[in-house]
Amino acid sequence: MIKKLLAGLWFTLLLVAISALFWQNEFKYSLPTPIPKNYHDIAMGSRVDLKCCVSGGKPIFIHFFNPDCPCSRFNVPHVTELIKKYGDRINFKIVVLNKEKTFTIAEIQNKFDAKIPVYFDDGIAKSCGVFSTPQAVLIDASQKLYYRGNYNKTRYCTNADSNYAQMAIDSLLKQNQSPSFDALALRAYGCSLPKCTK
Repeated sequence: MIKKLLAGLWFTLLLVAISALFWQNEFKYSLPTPIPKNYHDIAMGSRVDLKCCVSGGKPIFIHFFNPDCPCSRFNVPHVTELIKKYGDRINFKIVVLNKEKTFTIAEIQNKFDAKIPVYFDDGIAKSCGVFSTPQAVLIDASQKLYYRGNYNKTRYCTNADSNYAQMAIDSLLKQNQSPSFDALALRAYGCSLPKCTK
């Protein structure tokens, strides 16, 4: 009888531990990021004045990134691929949002295998209406917000049918109107600002 009770207790503890690990490493990141109480939305099509990010007449793509956020880390290869594919037609920038640790520009550039501008200014996120990482922001050549949202509906950016950020880039380069996306593209998923935790 005691052996069965101990086995049952052990099984219950194991199940609780597995559930906690699943929550910590997977499920909580599939939930939308809560919108902060003091959040000020920036509407699509609004002019975004970013003194830091000179466009040189090209559209600007800003990747909001936190090296400590699992969702940010998972999409590094996808963002690197976008930089390589569109870097001659789009000005890519990375904004690092992490108040807990310091990172160098070189460390961030090495992660993405790209010598592109890196900023540590959370004011850029506020100007673009970003409150989580990772997020993609695409600003057209006239400094209007063309897209703000997710990269993909899958955590590892493996679903070609939902490469939202890439679809937005393609649409802008073809000079189309901003494409209409579903809630999975436009709702923030990932790590909350200011500390980029879930």
